[in-house]
Amino acid sequence: MEDGYSFFALISRLKYVTRWALMRNSDIENVREHSHMVAVIAHALAVIRRDVFKRDADPGEAAIAALYHDAPEIFTGDMPTPVKYHNDAITAAYREVEAVAAERLSDALPPELRGAFAPYFDGADAGTEELVKAADKLAAYIKCLEELGAGNREFSLAARQTRAKLDALHMAEVEYFIERFIPAFEHTLDQQLTIDN
Repeated sequence: MEDGYSFFALISRLKYVTRWALMRNSDIENVREHSHMVAVIAHALAVIRRDVFKRDADPGEAAIAALYHDAPEIFTGDMPTPVKYHNDAITAAYREVEAVAAERLSDALPPELRGAFAPYFDGADAGTEELVKAADKLAAYIKCLEELGAGNREFSLAARQTRAKLDALHMAEVEYFIERFIPAFEHTLDQQLTIDN
């Protein structure tokens, strides 16, 4: 193919897709940054599931699935949660658009690579998917805490709602992560550096 395939060039452009569009942000977050944080947390949740709770989990697979979990947003943009889940009709329509976007992204790969990437667009196995969704919510909660720490009260309700969604998951891995790692996000860098000393 003379012009090559655009998959990775498109993935790179996720840095131009901003999140939290309906809210005033102290620090603008893009989808590429968000995907990295979700991948870090999904990996951690899988390690916690495997090593602490002795349940089957693949940390590498969780991290990769998380890296690509919002990739179709290169075509759709990041639809704000209150809009996306306003009613069943909007949610269903958005899912259809998302599926078309995922197919278009897959088509941006050489045919011989599409099978390897397909699971990340079609949905990972149930256990991995559960971890990625939990990591996505944790990343959103951390963003809320960071905004609140910067004095941005715009994120007060979002923080409460997101924490309630996390609590409603009743996932031991999430509870472990919240108890041991979330408090540090409410400290300054100097405080964070002295926590473990």
